[in-house]
Amino acid sequence: MKILIGNHIDPAIRNRGDLRAWTQRIVWFAREGDVIVLSDEPDRRFLAYATSFTGVDAQSLHIIVPPAGRHGGRLLDPESLTDAGFVHTVRDRLGEVGLDQVEEVFALWPSAHVSRFAAALGVEDRFPGAGFFSQGGGELGNNKATFRALAAGAGVPIPAGSVCHSVHEAVAATADLLAVTGAVVVKQAHNGAGVGNQLVLRDMSLPVDHVGARHLHQLDGRDPNAIEAYWTQRWDWASARGRFPVVVEKFTPHTGSVYSEHHVADHGSRPTEMGTLHYVGRRLSRQVVPLRGTDNSVRERLLRGGTQLAEAYRAFGYRGYLSADAIVTPEGQVVFTEVNAQVSGSLHIYEVIAHHIVGVTAIPERSVVEYHVPPTWAVPDFETFLAAVDELGCAYAPDTRTGVIVSMPVIPLEVNRAQFLFCIAYATDADRRAMFNRLDARFATIPADTYSASDRIGVPLPPAP
Repeated sequence: MKILIGNHIDPAIRNRGDLRAWTQRIVWFAREGDVIVLSDEPDRRFLAYATSFTGVDAQSLHIIVPPAGRHGGRLLDPESLTDAGFVHTVRDRLGEVGLDQVEEVFALWPSAHVSRFAAALGVEDRFPGAGFFSQGGGELGNNKATFRALAAGAGVPIPAGSVCHSVHEAVAATADLLAVTGAVVVKQAHNGAGVGNQLVLRDMSLPVDHVGARHLHQLDGRDPNAIEAYWTQRWDWASARGRFPVVVEKFTPHTGSVYSEHHVADHGSRPTEMGTLHYVGRRLSRQVVPLRGTDNSVRERLLRGGTQLAEAYRAFGYRGYLSADAIVTPEGQVVFTEVNAQVSGSLHIYEVIAHHIVGVTAIPERSVVEYHVPPTWAVPDFETFLAAVDELGCAYAPDTRTGVIVSMPVIPLEVNRAQFLFCIAYATDADRRAMFNRLDARFATIPADTYSASDRIGVPLPPAP
């Protein structure tokens, strides 16, 4: 039996708003009798749907919601995990099974509060890396500035650039890079899927749609103070008001995005999967597993660099799943850009859906792509989407091992609009496109220019400062 905690990055590091739907991907990892901790009651339709694929009796799961805390249940308040009443509830729910039957405490985000929760239950030894995480290791392992230092120390190739701790350093780093390139990427230390990235362009002819970067900034080439003016305006955003260092690195056009995932344990690390990331309009559009159609030398360098990074993170105390992200240059070089030392958004795709449900390596081979719902799609609710999938002949079919599997709840965020993810299992790329196009023809009723790439997956946010 496991205790599964559906949390996200601690709000003290980065506040992400309402993530109740996204964290319910924890359901894919549940097995009979497991305890699941969520910030709010799960979507029962999705719970029944997901467990119908995994073969788990949903009635056997112990779903526990701690006190809502400061975030009203939209996020799991980390401090609620150590609430005395909540800890007592978990003990009671375990009942006759007892704490000695707990095999592992598994959290989406390695919070210090998870370590404290495990210690309060007396199962700290079953939360891998508990000591490291109890001292803030989750922040350290997921900091993009820390990544650059560790990668450089491990001899793993990274883009040219600098870690900056002040406006002065950022101005100097940007000027140095722009002397030899047409653009730089500015990265917040903590953010994901390109949301915390900004492209600062001197050469506006460079292609940028394939890049994960919510924001763009064009420098005025006629203004000798343009770089300093940019950083005066953007330093507070980039550094989270001075709390974290900022990464400034060279932008390389015409690249592909790939990743190598690993599991890090006390005795060593092992590779778990490799895949590709695809950006459209600077938004993360989809990811595909396993990695196919890639030159063997690229695969070898991706795996070697990912393994070096996994071992470097293991050496300083990290335990659990880890994703090493990289770009492949037109010349075939593999350059690593960040590490996500957490349960990434890829694990449920390959470990559960691709390998356990679809069986992508069986003959005939299959691939699995997970899509972010495009901002042009008007999807009102879960039932409407599932009905359309079935009507269009796109529902997952075990006999062919192809079709659509919805990978997180479809929860409306506004009238006729929902943000969610879904997978397509497919045999050929033509099959993938055909299924997607059928769904696109049904749901793409919103003009493409309604939302810009600076909006979060089609959901309006206040304008960037």
